[in-house]
Amino acid sequence: MRFSIVALLCVALSCLFGFLAAGEVAAENPPRPNIVLIMADDLGYSDVGCYGSEIQTPHLDQLAKEGLRFTQFYNCAVCVTTRAALLTGLHPRRRGGRLLHQDMTTLAEVLKLAGYRTSLTGKWHLGNTKPNRPTDRGFDEYYGLADGCSNFFYPTKPDPDFYNGGKVRTFLHNEQKITSFPDDFYATDAFTDHAVKQIESNAKADAPFFLHLCYTAPHFPLHAKPADIAKYKGKYEDGYFKLREKRFERMVKLGLMQPDWKLSPPDYNASKFRFDYKIPAWEDVADLKREKRRMEVYAGMVDSLDQGVGRVLTAIKQAGIEDNTIVLFLSDNGGCASYPGYWKESTRKAREAYNSEPPGGINTYDFVAPGWGWAQCAPFRRFKVWTYEGGIATPLIVRWPAKIKANTITQQVGHIVDFMPTFMELAGAKYPQERQGQPVPNKEGLSLLPILSGKQRAGHESLCWFLYGNRAVREGRWKLVWGADQTKWELYDMQADRTETNNVAAQHPKRVERMKQNWLKWAKQTGAPLKGNRI
Repeated sequence: MRFSIVALLCVALSCLFGFLAAGEVAAENPPRPNIVLIMADDLGYSDVGCYGSEIQTPHLDQLAKEGLRFTQFYNCAVCVTTRAALLTGLHPRRRGGRLLHQDMTTLAEVLKLAGYRTSLTGKWHLGNTKPNRPTDRGFDEYYGLADGCSNFFYPTKPDPDFYNGGKVRTFLHNEQKITSFPDDFYATDAFTDHAVKQIESNAKADAPFFLHLCYTAPHFPLHAKPADIAKYKGKYEDGYFKLREKRFERMVKLGLMQPDWKLSPPDYNASKFRFDYKIPAWEDVADLKREKRRMEVYAGMVDSLDQGVGRVLTAIKQAGIEDNTIVLFLSDNGGCASYPGYWKESTRKAREAYNSEPPGGINTYDFVAPGWGWAQCAPFRRFKVWTYEGGIATPLIVRWPAKIKANTITQQVGHIVDFMPTFMELAGAKYPQERQGQPVPNKEGLSLLPILSGKQRAGHESLCWFLYGNRAVREGRWKLVWGADQTKWELYDMQADRTETNNVAAQHPKRVERMKQNWLKWAKQTGAPLKGNRI
């Protein structure tokens, strides 16, 4: 009897110590966070309220108040290069007209191997047939546009002949094509609806999840709901030059920009790239009514996107997973400066007929044009496709209540290739050595977790870009850019002149040559062409 009591006591003590030990392990190894990565399409650096915009973005502003804002985070200047680099953790590799190759692994594949449930909602743009559909590349669930852009009210409505030869876009739910849509369909809302359903479903599962929400807003064509457009009626009477000034003033007050930096110039007559991107003086605009309407519609698109983000954040909160869910928001490139007039003269009549209605509705196909596209990137030079800051700098907001100090700003430099090592570290995932029997290139990013934890990160020794003949290198405080006239290198001190208005290449010839050689080495590694305007 005495032995039995002693034995029972030993068992009880053993269980107690085991429980305490397990508690210590649990404390040391908290549950892996859910990851929600939200990306806008063609959103300019200053298009969000917490980055200086007049557009109403209360939900993104609240996300910033509860998290961290980056002032120097970079993408790859255009939709497809950014998406390939973000998903693979590799700088774009140009082979055979594609950017996503079978010897590359994706964030979804890596996280899925680590036990995450994975879903993508929205724009894909990396292939709409096997083996490069989202469900071929690690996503358990996909709903959205496989192409680069489409009609927001009816995604498979053929593009106008003057734009893309009447192409019909591909919209998928997993591998199934969707060809018809309800009368009240609007792409931004539909992507939000699906993302919310994924959050609600995944929150109930016994596994963390990765949700990549890729809005097509505010990419052209300019389509917005009438109520959202109405909010901005008359807001843009002063034009894009005044808008840039006001946004810059707000950015200085927010602590995002230095007051002694200058607003970038419009680069009149500087461009030799594909189209003539002249930015006319506001008083010289031929159709002011239509010009103002374009920005009103664009603002409505951004407003709608913010409403969608608000619904996503509400779903996370209602699911009870807010503290252990990291939410990130960024854009794939700078504001877009495309405009209806750049097509050949033979399409002029078709273009005018298609745009006989004011921008915004299902039967129109319009763009913000160079002036507004430039203003959306204030205070930087240029816009989408260029490797000046206007093309490659993106807002990045990160909220993780369990780890990130609220309402903070970092000046540290980051790049979208950093997401791969960051998410791997969060998930306890391993980077595969091969995929389908082929060696996988080494990941090229650096984890952002030190920055998210409020620490200083060593950072990249060098970051390089190439797109349509445009080139750039960022090393510490210095940035080397192949100039707007595409004839010479320009050097800028990012600490003294983030807006790239004072070319100091002549004062630092050795630095220019050294950074140029580093770019050439990178170009050889990644296959970036030395000549021509390839992507």
